[in-house]
Formats: sequence, C-alpha cells, structure tokens
Amino acid sequence: MYCNYCGKVIQDDAALCAYCGKRVGASSARSRLLRPRHGRKIAGVCLGFSEYFDVDPALVRVVWLITGFMTGFGFLAYLIGWIVLPEEPLLLTAPASTQPVPNP
Repeated sequence: MYCNYCGKVIQDDAALCAYCGKRVGASSARSRLLRPRHGRKIAGVCLGFSEYFDVDPALVRVVWLITGFMTGFGFLAYLIGWIVLPEEPLLLTAPASTQPVPNP
C-alpha cells in the first residue's frame, strides 16, 4: 500500500504513514478519547474530540467556541476535559544499534 500524501510504500494494515505521520486509507477514528501531544492549540481537548469522532479539528474548535460564548458551558466543559481526559502516551524512538547487522 502507498501513502496518499508522501507516496512511500507502507504496511497494508497501517493506520498512519511511518514517514509523514498522516492517517491513510479508510482507517477508523481513535478507539479511546485522548488529548494528542502534537497538533494541539491549548490543551488538545478539541483535537482529541475531532480525532475520536473523525471530523475536522477546525469545525470542532469553532463549535466549541460558539458554545462557550453562547452558554458559557463550553468553557467549563473545556476545563473539565483538560483535567479528565488522559494525555496521549509519549512515543519514544528505539535507540540506534552500535553493532553492525551481519548479512546472511
């Protein structure tokens, strides 16, 4: 399978491209509601909801802002989401091997 964004060859069952990090294919939304570490503006609550429901983050942010200004509930809900929603786990890269790989 090829990534639609960078054109590199990726695994057939991959949800994200290993090279550019974009979501590929017809992958489903996240299975858990988390606050992502990358791409968030303030605390990642709106981005977490947009990834969970698989909608545009800008749309979620605008609706959240309108709800906040119209009722005031949006600001309170954002604070509660900031406190309650867990943050996405930190992804660490594997250390580089110092030993050469033998060729068979």
